[in-house]
Amino acid sequence: MKKTYYLFNPGRMSRKDNTLKFTPVDEKGLEGAPKYIPVEGVSEFYCFGALDANSALYNFLGKEQIAVHFFDYYEHYTGSFMPKEYLLAGKMQIEQTKRYTDKKKRLEIARKFVSGAAFNMGKNLKYYINREKDLSAILETMEGYAMAIDHATDIDELMGIEGNIRQTYYPAFDTIISGDFQMENRSKCPPKNEINALISFGNMLCYTLCLNQIYHTQLNPTISFLHEPGYRRFSLALDLAEIFKPLLVDRLIFRLLNKREIQSKDFDHQLNACLLKDGGRKTFVKAWEERINETFKHPVLKRNVSYKHLVKLECYKLTKHILGMDEYKPFKARW
Repeated sequence: MKKTYYLFNPGRMSRKDNTLKFTPVDEKGLEGAPKYIPVEGVSEFYCFGALDANSALYNFLGKEQIAVHFFDYYEHYTGSFMPKEYLLAGKMQIEQTKRYTDKKKRLEIARKFVSGAAFNMGKNLKYYINREKDLSAILETMEGYAMAIDHATDIDELMGIEGNIRQTYYPAFDTIISGDFQMENRSKCPPKNEINALISFGNMLCYTLCLNQIYHTQLNPTISFLHEPGYRRFSLALDLAEIFKPLLVDRLIFRLLNKREIQSKDFDHQLNACLLKDGGRKTFVKAWEERINETFKHPVLKRNVSYKHLVKLECYKLTKHILGMDEYKPFKARW
């Protein structure tokens, strides 16, 4: 089974026959012991440290269908090396573009993303309300905003509703999370405290997961419906991530902090910024891999699927909607 590799240390990567050779390099430029990675066991790389590689390596990775995702010092996603889009199809490209350019049809799909995200955020709150957390007022306010989703007349209004829902939702973190951590306000560039650092890091992992799964379908990741398509980002992945962030990221943060798997010592506090240290990032990605590979019985398919595969299934549902085969219904958690 192919694995995702996370490279936290700077280093040099090269091809060694049918194996990848990664040599870590420290701050003084001294090389460490090389590590050899069988290429057939690699799904993708996440690079948080500087990676020294040449075009010959990327040609090799492209042929093996291995993606490489890059992040800067503040853990912001900066870009990806993606193999050639071998699954893109002309008919899908045309139909996806038509859905985007038709304001009514675009709004129809965008509403689905927001309603799915709102439902899954509400599901998180209901779980903790059942465990005697005082979140009923927050949930009631969110549900009030959610009632306006189907009445939004354009994308800007819909994005405003989505923003209000999230702005209401995030203060619930302070009630859900035990201990000394406080959410305060949502801050991103850079995150100002520990919870914001975890949200930003987790959302970035969710975004790249959605991008990877889109890549394995006929969908074009640059043509989106809720978020405005940009010149340099795969905005459809942002659309899909809205649905899965409450299920995959937020629930994981609640677990890691409430069970003290990540503690204050795992954060690096700087001037106006808070980032995860290497140890904290490793703990998070280990728990992340366990989470997305966890299986559950799908309510429609009646068989066990992983959360990672669930994202791909969401892509297939969107594909059928775009091609006029079936109405798209966003995944809504039942637990």
